Amino acid sequence: MSNFTYAFILSTLAGLSTLIGFIPLLFKLKNEKYIILASLAFASGVMICVSLTDLIPESFNLLTSIFKGFPALLFLLIFISLGVIISMLIDKFLPNNDNKSISNKKLYRLGLVSMLAIIMHNIPEGVATFLSSSTNRGLGLSLALAISFHNIPEGISIAIPIYFSTKSKFKAFLYTLISGLSEPLGAILAYLFLSSIINNFIMSIILSMIAGIMIHISIYELLTESLSYKKGKLTLLFFSIGFIFMLISHFLLG
Repeated sequence: MSNFTYAFILSTLAGLSTLIGFIPLLFKLKNEKYIILASLAFASGVMICVSLTDLIPESFNLLTSIFKGFPALLFLLIFISLGVIISMLIDKFLPNNDNKSISNKKLYRLGLVSMLAIIMHNIPEGVATFLSSSTNRGLGLSLALAISFHNIPEGISIAIPIYFSTKSKFKAFLYTLISGLSEPLGAILAYLFLSSIINNFIMSIILSMIAGIMIHISIYELLTESLSYKKGKLTLLFFSIGFIFMLISHFLLG
């Protein structure tokens, strides 16, 4: 098997692991309100953890390889802020699902913004998996396993809101699949274009902006909506579970 084939297969499998987040919908789910609350808070914890323990530190490390001291921190803050602004613009112009009630519209939008954030997160992950796998198969496999593990809760953050807002398992599956396929898309981009032009500065911009997008979505969208169910302790519990889940995945597979 060629290095290209091996790297592409790993990137694809890592991306498709997002679909595992759809599996709970194959069972009959009761207590819709609590499932939505739990999934939103859990997804918020996951995204905050990914941003704080993965994207931001990696971006800062890349920046410090170019700039020393304060300039690296300044660039980091600028790019994170740009990510937040982009997320706000996405939220402003994202269409509603006009056939649904107001609460379902909000839930549908949450599913969409989660999908967009995860797509933007998965593309550079696909790039990283492909490039590492094509040069070091062992390293690529380890990275793909780590990515697969934390793609599962990301799938949940898409599938649950989309299903409960549309009552369509097909749409929930399709949206989750689309987000997962962005990982092999990243691999294709890496092969065709990026392997020759990507550098530490460009990668740091991408990672820090994605962190800003995820932080905004986590706090302004997911966590805010979860708290609207007036169950603050449950929201905190599932937020913490999501955060700790990702910490453990980093510890075990990082």
